[in-house]
Amino acid sequence: MAPIIRDRQFTDSSALTDFVINRGNGVKGLSEMGLKALPKPYIQPLEERLCMTKFVPQQSIPIIDMSYWKNPRVASAVCDAAEKWGFFQIVNHDVPIEVLNNVKDATYRFFDLPADQKNKYSKENSASNNVRFGTSFSPEAEKSLEWKDYLSLFFVSEEEASMLWPPVCREQVLDYIRRTEVVIKKLLQMLMEGLNVKEIDEAKRSLLMGSIRTNLNYYPICPDPELTVGVGRHSDVSTLTILLQDEIGGLYVRGNQGDGDNWIHVPPIKGSLVINVGDALQILSNNRYKSVEHRVIANGTKNRISVPIFVNPKPIDIIGPLVEVLKNGEKPIYKQVLYSDYVKHFFRKAHDGKKTVEFAEI
Repeated sequence: MAPIIRDRQFTDSSALTDFVINRGNGVKGLSEMGLKALPKPYIQPLEERLCMTKFVPQQSIPIIDMSYWKNPRVASAVCDAAEKWGFFQIVNHDVPIEVLNNVKDATYRFFDLPADQKNKYSKENSASNNVRFGTSFSPEAEKSLEWKDYLSLFFVSEEEASMLWPPVCREQVLDYIRRTEVVIKKLLQMLMEGLNVKEIDEAKRSLLMGSIRTNLNYYPICPDPELTVGVGRHSDVSTLTILLQDEIGGLYVRGNQGDGDNWIHVPPIKGSLVINVGDALQILSNNRYKSVEHRVIANGTKNRISVPIFVNPKPIDIIGPLVEVLKNGEKPIYKQVLYSDYVKHFFRKAHDGKKTVEFAEI
C-alpha cells in the first residue's frame, strides 16, 4: 500500500522525486493515491499534448497477414509499409496467443509487487545495468515528466537472465523473446531483400539484430490525462521494434499525409504485433525505410500495459548506409556512427521527436 501523502505535499518537487523515484513507488503509486489533480512536474507544454483535432480517424497503418509469408506479395507489403508508413501490424504470425497473454500477465505481476521489491531493480540498486526499473524516460533531463513506469531488460544470455531478471516475469519474457525471434528473422529477410541484400551473413546479422532489449511498460490511470503524456513524441533507436499492446489502446503514429501534424491511432487487434522501423534501419537503408514518430496518450479510466522488444545492432557496431544500398551511385545521407554513441545521445535528452537521427546525418 502506498503511503498516504496529501496532494499539497507534492508542491515540493523533492518530495515528489523521493516518493516516485527514490522509494520506488513510480507513477503507479501516485495513481493509487487517488490524486484529484496532476502534480505540476507531469504537466506537459501545450505543444506536446495530443489535440484530438490532429487525430485522423479514417486512416490506419497497414495490417499484414503473415499466414503465407513466403508469398512474394507479403514481402512486398512489408517493404512498402516500411517505406511509406514506418509502422504496420502483423496477424497470423505464429507466436502463440498464450505466449502473448502470459507476458501481459507477467507484466501486471511485476508492477503489482510492493514498491520496495520493484526498487531492488532501480538504477541505484540493481545488480546490473542490464536490468532497470524506472519511471518516465530520462527524469534528470526532462522539463516535464511522462506518466509511465517501466522495467527494462537487456538480454545477454539465458544464464544471466535466470540470475538477474525478476522471478515473477523472467520465464514469460524469455519465452516471448524466443518465440518472436523467428518472426523477426522473417521480417528482416524481407526488408533486406528489398534493399538488394541477398544474404544476411554474421556481420549483417550483428548489425540488424545483434542485441535485444525488452521493456515492460505500465501506464496507470491518470487524474488529468489531457495535460500529460504516457510517452512523448519520439522515434525508436532500434532496427525494428516488435510491440505487444493490450486491448486498451493509446498508441499514436505520425501520419504520412497532409501538413505533417496529424496522428493515427493504432487500434489493438487481438493476437497482433505492431512492427515499427527504428532509426538504425532508417540509417542502414539510407532513408529508404522510415523511422516514424509515435507517442502514447495517458488514460483517465484504465491502466494500460505494453511490451516492446527492441531489436538493435550490438553497441560496438558501426552503423551507416549499407554498401548494397549505395552500389548504384546513391549518395549517403548518413555518416558511419558507433551505435553505442547514438544510443547515449538518445538517452541523454528528453524525447524530442525525430531529432536524434540528426546525430548521424552528414
